Amino acid sequence: MLRGLFKLTWVELKIFLREPMGAIGTIGVPVLMFVVLGRIFQKRAELSADVTTFVAVFLPIFATILIALSNVLSLTAIISIYREHGILKRLKATPLRAQTILITHVIVKLLLTVATLFLLVLAGKTFYTAEVQAHPLSFAAAMLLSMLSILSIGFVIASIVPTARFAQPVGSVILYPMLAFSGLFFPLDALPEPVQVAANLLPLTHAVGLLQGIWTGGAWSDHLWQVAALVANFVVCTVLAGKIFRWE
Repeated sequence: MLRGLFKLTWVELKIFLREPMGAIGTIGVPVLMFVVLGRIFQKRAELSADVTTFVAVFLPIFATILIALSNVLSLTAIISIYREHGILKRLKATPLRAQTILITHVIVKLLLTVATLFLLVLAGKTFYTAEVQAHPLSFAAAMLLSMLSILSIGFVIASIVPTARFAQPVGSVILYPMLAFSGLFFPLDALPEPVQVAANLLPLTHAVGLLQGIWTGGAWSDHLWQVAALVANFVVCTVLAGKIFRWE
């Protein structure tokens, strides 16, 4: 099983990197936005404490969430294309287990996330002067949990979209509005109470809360609610995707 998993992961990784637009959208765009916004706001950081906070906290978290969303949209597109062209059906007919095929796509996205974060760190060192309080391994664990939780939504989306051309538009309509109510751009306390309740049901809100807390040096024990919510979302979406996923 492991040998088949490694081989299929290597094949899927090569297929993905052969398509320039996919690699640019998943890896290049988050890094580019991080660099451009960082350079713009870094010049103004001395003029405003709010700008300094944005550069030190919100910009890295925004880039991290953008990486996750890019990978989810890429995942939905790839799964939909494979289904539409009969590739999923043929893969299922091989000795590989169905779970192995799906886990392969998750591993590929996690590897691409690691590569993008590495480039993000290298790019940030050219201008990023804020002191980072987060422990690298702790933040990586928070990113991994958030990524898995958000990717599970991608499998649900990929299960319901009718054709490949609808995959990314439908994913964008579902995911990007979550970003607006995640607390990344303005405090949730400023929203009406019904909207706050709705926002707290969204996994992206808990991902942002966890990442911000760990990034600023907080302890995991302070974010047990966010961790529980992300785990619950992962379990629910994984079970749901397993029931409604279509191979053809």
